[in-house]
Amino acid sequence: MSQEPLTTEQQYLVSTSTSRLHDQYAHVAGRETIERLIRESLVHLSNSSVTKWLPVLAERFAADQLRALAKLDNLLDSDRPHVLFLCVQSAGRSQMAAAWTTHLSGGEVEVFSGGSEPASQVNPAAVAAMQEVGIDIAAAYPKPWTDDIVRAADVVITMGCGDACPIFPGKRYEDWVITDPAGKDVEAIRPIRDEIKARVETLLADLRTRTPA
Repeated sequence: MSQEPLTTEQQYLVSTSTSRLHDQYAHVAGRETIERLIRESLVHLSNSSVTKWLPVLAERFAADQLRALAKLDNLLDSDRPHVLFLCVQSAGRSQMAAAWTTHLSGGEVEVFSGGSEPASQVNPAAVAAMQEVGIDIAAAYPKPWTDDIVRAADVVITMGCGDACPIFPGKRYEDWVITDPAGKDVEAIRPIRDEIKARVETLLADLRTRTPA
């Protein structure tokens, strides 16, 4: 994995992001590991169209990976189930599914999303369709997955990524056959949005029956 040298401003932002995450995740990883995750995240997200906010997104993506590591090392205070939504561009289906899951679960589920070929931005029509139901995904961003995030997930939902989707033996997988919203307008995305909501409701009901009271 290669990367162009960071500018002085980027180096400062990486340093401050590292300090923030180390304050929160020092029990999970050392400062050098956290800085490496942030730098790698900058590379992973280099296709993003919101270059102004790239350091912020890199910090968020590194935080996702640190939460996954905490789960794998049994360092979490809660036993919330982890659900990962995977699609191709990480710009439509997985983002709507992740947002619905966070909203409908009331924060009882740890949610991740990723794509095999992340787009440069979340589908604006998907953002508008979710805004119609009072859910704001404007701050969401397409991102890849990492092996640690997949390994930490209790349930992996795949939506169209086919053979590119990572397979780990013994993990619970579900394949949701859902129309890709790419290139569609808000009117065409509404039924996709509503189908995803119904599937998420079913998933959450199942997770609640499997979770000890």
